Amino acid sequence: MGIHREVINPPAVADTVKYGFSQAVMVRGGCCVYLSGQVGIDAEERVVGPDIGTQAEAALDNIAIILESLGGDLSQIVRLQLNVAEFARYEQESVTQVLCKHFPIDPPATSWTIVCGLAEPEWLIEIVAEAVLEDLQ
Repeated sequence: MGIHREVINPPAVADTVKYGFSQAVMVRGGCCVYLSGQVGIDAEERVVGPDIGTQAEAALDNIAIILESLGGDLSQIVRLQLNVAEFARYEQESVTQVLCKHFPIDPPATSWTIVCGLAEPEWLIEIVAEAVLEDLQ
């Protein structure tokens, strides 16, 4: 049967693709994978950099590694939730650039939330992902 993934971006609503995300994603078939929130740290739990763009890049790299361990990749993400620390809320342009780089075609549906803070004060963004992979049988 396989997976059928279709992004929905009606012309009567805002063009969000230029910001790196779609209005909706519809999927038929496959296996849902829900990833825990990823932040800008490496495997030794060291923060990768002081800016939100660098941290967003590392969070997506971590997501890619997790999906690869399951036989998937970033193109199979259907939804992202971005939790942005309050004091980094005006630095969103660099996050948009990271999203557009990683999802140049048919990007996932995405929500942005400004939060008071994350678990560690130096963390500026947490990215939660949902993906649909081929059924694992």
